[in-house]
Amino acid sequence: DKMRNIDKIIVHCSATPEGRDVSTEEIKRWHTEERGWDDIGYHWIVELDSSVKEGRNEEISGAHCRGQNSNSIGVCYVGGSDTEGKPKDTRTPDQKEALAKLLSDLKDKYPDANIYGHRDFANKACPSFDATAEYIDL
Repeated sequence: DKMRNIDKIIVHCSATPEGRDVSTEEIKRWHTEERGWDDIGYHWIVELDSSVKEGRNEEISGAHCRGQNSNSIGVCYVGGSDTEGKPKDTRTPDQKEALAKLLSDLKDKYPDANIYGHRDFANKACPSFDATAEYIDL
């Protein structure tokens, strides 16, 4: 039995410069030490080397998209900015592949969920590409 009624999978970026290797542990530290949260805000992270790491347990509401956390899964890829900090889709081919597979697996698990980008719910560029359009067929 699923604990939460998941109807959204929301894609984020870490908003870090292209090519900068940021670990799941570092993101967790930002969220817990710098923001004072209990845990990392995302459920899944696609790291720069395209490895997929578990963040917060899926049964627990995330902390990734104001007003949407109780009924969503938050997925983040490392990157999303150019060297000046401007929004840019920095996903490597391997990251794109890993992210698509992760989203496909999550859709299998939560067939009623639609995929969105954080920017669909907030005045932000995140995840620096149109996730809703890119994953419409998943």
